[in-house]
Amino acid sequence: MHFQQLAYFVAVAEARHFTRAAEEVHVSQPSLSQQIKALENELGAELFSRARGNIALTDAGEALLPLARRILADADTARHEVQELVQLRRGRIRLGATPSVCTGLLPDVLRAFHGAHPGIQLLIEEGGSHDLVRQLARGALDLALLVLPLPAASPALTTVELLHEDLVVVSSESRPAPGRKESVHIADLENEPLVMFRHGYDLRELTVAACRAEGFEPSFTVEGGEMDAVLGFVRAGLGIAVVPRMVAVRAGQGLRTTPLASPGLRRTIALAHRSDVEPPRAARELQRMLLGAGPPGVSSAAGGSGPGGG
Repeated sequence: MHFQQLAYFVAVAEARHFTRAAEEVHVSQPSLSQQIKALENELGAELFSRARGNIALTDAGEALLPLARRILADADTARHEVQELVQLRRGRIRLGATPSVCTGLLPDVLRAFHGAHPGIQLLIEEGGSHDLVRQLARGALDLALLVLPLPAASPALTTVELLHEDLVVVSSESRPAPGRKESVHIADLENEPLVMFRHGYDLRELTVAACRAEGFEPSFTVEGGEMDAVLGFVRAGLGIAVVPRMVAVRAGQGLRTTPLASPGLRRTIALAHRSDVEPPRAARELQRMLLGAGPPGVSSAAGGSGPGGG
């Protein structure tokens, strides 16, 4: 079994078409077909069903696909690791982060990292924690900034708690905060129109769960937005939103920030990577800088690592 055969197999599995896959990997279609056939002979099982010109994965193909992707991703990471120079003048980092962390924490840290290592390419993947865990498992990310606790079915990951952060209520400057002036209780949100993030946002799940714990279903005036859109809708007076404090600090003019009354809502941000693969050297350097970062409005977490949910 060769890496090239696995790459051809993944290309066909994703394209569901031999000719298009051959074009993607820059090889002739007969050569690609021969390599796929050789791989099937090696494994002793057909990987594709080719009935009436329709290409579909067999059970064996379905089983091989995630393994092939991981093997190829690990091989690609190994190549980049070997290519890095001693002084970190070259390389790349594939970093996943939730959108609110991209908005609040990462800009200052990445600016400092880029200033120190301008030759390192930074590839950022935004997503919810559940999606980022899957990306880590596939080998598509070196590091990810996730919200704890992780999904119950998460693979073996090493996590280090990075920071604890309060959530706050943001409203338009022209709109008074709900409840008491100095703070807002979760119960005060019952009759308030909320601007809500799209499904998949950790903040959505946390806010809705807190409202349900108080015995009510929140009502949304607008839902489905990303972070910038939600802040824009709140600024326009369409409703209020619950966001991380470090996002509110950076939100700029047009928004009023009100803390949540005790016990409030907090979240824990952790830095994660696969337990069975050490991150590339450049990623380890970024990891060191992230662990030393201190964004406004948050408290640092005590360092600690462990598998699974962390």
